[in-house]
Amino acid sequence: MEPTNRTTNGMARESGKGKTLLVKNADMLVTMDGARREIRGGGLYVEDNRIVAVGPTAELPSDADDVIDATGHLITPGLVNTHHHMYQSLTRALPAAQNAELFGWLTNLYKVWANLTPEMIEVSTLTAMAELLLSGCTTSSDHLYIYPNGSRLDDSIRAAQQIGMRFHASRGSMSVGQKDGGLPPDSVVEREDAILADTQRLIETYHDEGRYAMLRVVVAPCSPFSVSRDLMRESATLARHYGVSMHTHLAENVNDIAYSREKFGMTPAQYAEDLGWIGPDVWHAHCVQLDDHGIGLFGRTGTGVAHCPCSNMRLASGIAPVKKMRLAGVPVGLGVDGSASNDGAQMVAEARQAMLLARVGFGPDAMTAREALEIATLGGAKVLGRDDIGALAPGMAADFVAFDLRQPSFAGALHDPVAALVFCAPSQVALSVIGGRVVVKEGVLQTVELGPVIERHNALAARLVQAAR
Repeated sequence: MEPTNRTTNGMARESGKGKTLLVKNADMLVTMDGARREIRGGGLYVEDNRIVAVGPTAELPSDADDVIDATGHLITPGLVNTHHHMYQSLTRALPAAQNAELFGWLTNLYKVWANLTPEMIEVSTLTAMAELLLSGCTTSSDHLYIYPNGSRLDDSIRAAQQIGMRFHASRGSMSVGQKDGGLPPDSVVEREDAILADTQRLIETYHDEGRYAMLRVVVAPCSPFSVSRDLMRESATLARHYGVSMHTHLAENVNDIAYSREKFGMTPAQYAEDLGWIGPDVWHAHCVQLDDHGIGLFGRTGTGVAHCPCSNMRLASGIAPVKKMRLAGVPVGLGVDGSASNDGAQMVAEARQAMLLARVGFGPDAMTAREALEIATLGGAKVLGRDDIGALAPGMAADFVAFDLRQPSFAGALHDPVAALVFCAPSQVALSVIGGRVVVKEGVLQTVELGPVIERHNALAARLVQAAR
């Protein structure tokens, strides 16, 4: 899939338009447009960072500055990851946290994460984003809620800008430590005035509200068991003043429900409603134990959910009622969650797991392959409050990926290559384009040299764990 340069006498240059890209001859192109078209022999035509035309190759312009022949490939919209903790890629599979539920898992890991440094945040973000990009993800949120030793969200943002990922950077926070009845140790919580001031700084410095934005900032107190009511309310006020999205964890497991009832006298959904944390500008991670009242509330108000099946299984949190949520009108996206509770960040694998887990919990028709792919694309876009990603159609951002169907893992499945992407073993991308820029080509990341990043990442991971001993 090597791009062919055709800059001489290219139609775009003659017409005064920006740089153009033509992708043609895909075995199958999944649009996720309003008609959910799947086009054999399809392609798309891009000017700068946006899609101009999508359809059968014969109906597209025949020339462009760059031309990619996608014969033998499946093209889909770029996948959208709605929940992650990228710094946790430094602490995968730690023995002390391998066999614990959520609260015990956090208790074991907080003392390790207390030793994070700015370099660790930046390098772990590069590593996590590389893993996501190679798995088909083009847009990701990251929920960074711990800031020891001078770490800042700017460290994550710098990594995203370097690697070229479309990024929703969530300014997380923890303000209620153990002495005040919270779960995190007092050494890793922040003052609430400092949290709000830094959140405002980040929004004013980085947030781009425009169409095709590569970087947006999200207001994201960590969870009901690590921040106060006041911080939740003040965070919502701040977010709505600036018109930015809001994100937190909610109803993750039965202990989470018990904490909410004991501490607040409410279910998590009632607590969220009481604090103003519902609406189309809000999405909550997990919601594994969201009750019928909460599902109805979220559906009526357009409150989103980030579904994280691998993490939910790893921590034995339960099976989220995704089908019931979607039937009630709840926007649902896919999230890999942190790499210490998933131990991976592979978006196709997450979509596959979402489908399989739904069937284990609710029957063989609980989720189809195409529904899983829709949650991973359009669903994620809606959860993040975007109407410019998640589908391949004129006017949408030029974010798309291609999978090579000639791999052994797809052999015998080409009668339905779209379903094969989800049913068969997870595949890495051959091509990834974000905003019209080729970020992965021939399966190789183009924006950073991965070898030195991974080597440094492993050295920092060893240092981080050693510092906690």
